[in-house]
Amino acid sequence: MTEVNMEEMILSNLLNNENYLRNVSPFLKKEYFSHSNATVFRLIHDYFTEYSNPPTQHALKIELDNLGGINQDNYDHSIELITRLSNSETDIEWLTEKTEKWCQDKAIYNAIMESIQVIEGNSKKDKGALPEILSDALSVSFDTHIGHDFIEDFEKRYDFYHQKVERMPFDIDLFNTITRGGVPRKTLNVILAGTGVGKTLMMCHFAAANMMEGKNVLYITLEMAEERIAERIDANLMDVPLNELETYPKQTFETKIDRIRKKTEGKLVIKEYPTASVGAGHFRHLLNELKLKKKFAPDIIFVDYLNLCISSRMKMGGSVNTYTYVKAIAEELRGLAVENNLPIFTATQTNRTGFTSSDVGLEDTSESFGLPATADFMVAAISSEELEGMNQIMVKQLKNRYGDPALHRRFVVGVDRSRMKLYNAETQTSIIPSIDDVPVMDNSDFGAGLKRERVDKTVFDSWK
Repeated sequence: MTEVNMEEMILSNLLNNENYLRNVSPFLKKEYFSHSNATVFRLIHDYFTEYSNPPTQHALKIELDNLGGINQDNYDHSIELITRLSNSETDIEWLTEKTEKWCQDKAIYNAIMESIQVIEGNSKKDKGALPEILSDALSVSFDTHIGHDFIEDFEKRYDFYHQKVERMPFDIDLFNTITRGGVPRKTLNVILAGTGVGKTLMMCHFAAANMMEGKNVLYITLEMAEERIAERIDANLMDVPLNELETYPKQTFETKIDRIRKKTEGKLVIKEYPTASVGAGHFRHLLNELKLKKKFAPDIIFVDYLNLCISSRMKMGGSVNTYTYVKAIAEELRGLAVENNLPIFTATQTNRTGFTSSDVGLEDTSESFGLPATADFMVAAISSEELEGMNQIMVKQLKNRYGDPALHRRFVVGVDRSRMKLYNAETQTSIIPSIDDVPVMDNSDFGAGLKRERVDKTVFDSWK
């Protein structure tokens, strides 16, 4: 079948078969069609978008008469084409399959032609856009899924309940417990803490642990230099105080790096950006560059930290306040996680109240409550003079889509700040759950008994 015949068959069925029109119109683009065919497709598409019904041939001719900006030759060919678009008996399932293949071929052809224009310097885009241009074309596909039938699809649902979800594990036992084995892919995970508590320390530790588990890790920093982040991870993996690294001879340092290399197949890439200069769109471009130039595809991304990013969709000012802006950044990062099938870890600051609080809550999130609304998993890191004296950080669950947030709502982890390391605390006795955190039915005798029972169980669980 020639290209012209295929295009005319598509246009004819768009005009005469409403089911076909509704199924394929979201995936068709004007640039897939040639010459007057593109004009007629535009008329059909615009009419359907406005009226939610396919146009008649007579309506198309009227719309063509009212369409400006086309020459006489294009007009004559369009009138002739509209007249030829008659109803024909066609297997819609077959035609839909052929239309999908046709769209894929057209998208790839157009991407190659656009890439040539970029290479020759005839486009506003630079060569860094080539991976995105080609990947967008290769991803063209018709989504035929129209929903989950609760009764008929029960077997799929049962299989889903029992499938093993791939997770990114922690090396801290209680983090694995509360997340049921680690954070899943396609998620946004947030650490909330005040200045100096240890947001970067925690993310560097998790990044180092993930790499040693054989995972590819991308660490994006908007606050510190790449070398400073690498320095913290060196201290963590080499198990040496941070201030001793600069005293090592080069040969000793190289020997320690070789030992790390032999222990894992994972890779860690650290990329620095200026503060408040980049967002999810730039990170997407970075992923394409890493894949193209280094053949590196991360299994997890750390962004240090969210409030220093920008939104790709909106700018601050006018009707856009901090709530809307920070929420937009969070949504874009989570979208990036879903798009690339990986978890993203980031951090955010507490507000002034949270900075001085010994029991941080979601309301202490700085700038925007929209961030915890978007996150899948959020914990607060809390420090005090007493905890610092015991070399511990308190972790409080604020939001948890992976498990029960009431289970180990608070716990402590050991911290060695000189080596930038976290470790399992030997005991949890320094944390006594608050009765206020325990849900009760009412103030009846039964409710009071239930409260005591739950508090006792929580304390017992925290000591196990």
